[in-house]
Amino acid sequence: MAGIRPTTSTLQTSSAQLFTSRLLLLLTLLPLTLAAFAFLLQWRGGLTDPTTRWSPDHHEFPGMESISGSIKDTIRNSGSGCTDLLGQSHSLSFPYFRDWKFGFGSDLKPKICITTSTSAGLEQTLPWIFYHKVMGVSTFFLFVEGKAASPTVSKVLETIAGVKVIYRTRELEEQQAKSRIWNETWLSSFFYKPCNYELFVKQSLNMEMAIVMAREAGMDWIIHLDTDELIHPAGAREYSLRQLLMDVPGNVDMVIFPNYESSVERDDIKEPFSEVSMFKKNYDHLPKDVYFGNYKEATRGNPNYFLTYGNGKSAARIQDHLRPNGAHRWHNYMKTPNEVKLEEAAVLHYTYPKFSDLTSRRDRCGCKPTKEDVKRCFMLEFDRSAFIIASTATEEEMLLWYRERIVWTDRALNLKLLRKGILTRIYTPMVIVQRLRETGVFSSVIASAQAVLSSVKNSNSSTAGVTSSTKIGHDGESKATARRVLQIPDNSSFSPAIPPLSPPGLEGTHIEM
Repeated sequence: MAGIRPTTSTLQTSSAQLFTSRLLLLLTLLPLTLAAFAFLLQWRGGLTDPTTRWSPDHHEFPGMESISGSIKDTIRNSGSGCTDLLGQSHSLSFPYFRDWKFGFGSDLKPKICITTSTSAGLEQTLPWIFYHKVMGVSTFFLFVEGKAASPTVSKVLETIAGVKVIYRTRELEEQQAKSRIWNETWLSSFFYKPCNYELFVKQSLNMEMAIVMAREAGMDWIIHLDTDELIHPAGAREYSLRQLLMDVPGNVDMVIFPNYESSVERDDIKEPFSEVSMFKKNYDHLPKDVYFGNYKEATRGNPNYFLTYGNGKSAARIQDHLRPNGAHRWHNYMKTPNEVKLEEAAVLHYTYPKFSDLTSRRDRCGCKPTKEDVKRCFMLEFDRSAFIIASTATEEEMLLWYRERIVWTDRALNLKLLRKGILTRIYTPMVIVQRLRETGVFSSVIASAQAVLSSVKNSNSSTAGVTSSTKIGHDGESKATARRVLQIPDNSSFSPAIPPLSPPGLEGTHIEM
């Protein structure tokens, strides 16, 4: 009997089934092979997962990518037993300037400096400085008084690269007494008044000197910030102030950062930069209907939408005839600056974040705690109320007032305002400061100054724990700097300095002057 021969259709069916089987096998093996290859690369350090690179558990931020794993492990596992002033125990030999790329190279553009007038201690100043170093700031002009000028604080600040410490010496006051500002009208309404008015004038005079020092240092931009404020460069291509200002058109003279105000959720905050993540948005970053529609709930019985000022801070391009226009703005003696207001970036203002801020502000001012007298001392209504409470109430009454007026304990209200966009969560600055602390940057800079501090304590040659070369007015270069401030062309009249202003109210009222 002849064998059964397969038909053509049968052969075609078998061939198709075989092809399909092989295709399915290929499709199954291909992703498995790729996954194994990716795992191998990542295991060997050749692949970075973009979803985890900036996670809270990852220790690297822009400008810090070069910290090696061995250094990280050394820091993480170190047990030196030496606790720094900021509450962390780390090795004292962490070489942060070698391995953390804070960008002091001559090719760094643009060059940004920050100037401030401060009396704060290291627990506030060090996180403030190094956070802004991460943001791309290369130079800091610190006009120090009080605790900030003490040997235990100032000597640490002097050891930080890019930080220039200027003390309020008699020489400095004599030089500032010769400033042309005293003969002009734009700041005259703040002259010869106590407390906040006096500080406002002092800040303006310090800013005037900082402009000249910034020019001598080759800076491109200057910003005036208090040490309870952090720049939040949202909207830039990377989380970097340097990148943000790099993208500003060349014809822009001044950039305005609207301020957000901290909204603390506890009454026991110790380190605001590390513990606060909720902020109230500025009027300029909100739709008008949202702002005014939620105004009363967001104000919570306080005099205004913000506890203190609401008109932001600014960065100015270094150029001829630049001058301060109060602590919040810059101006130019020869022209009206071309300014832009940023739509996403902000200044984060940590306002009364600690209960102790009530008494610390009270202790810096000698006004009488009456409604009439506090108007001489404070520009904003909430500051006046806080001063009166701190001067007249018991500790328990102060704490109750603090919880009612400042602490956001109503979770339902918080959630509602978060959904409306009035409140917002901003975690990046908090995480950056936490990582800086954990990797031993703060303890390292304190440790590096300990030897100097010891020598200062045993020396009788210094009255303030500083060498004369660091004090403005002791050397020829500094005196030339002070004189050069006065060589700006004259002009007849100028618009008044911009004071700290409250955000718009329901009736459009601002502050009393």
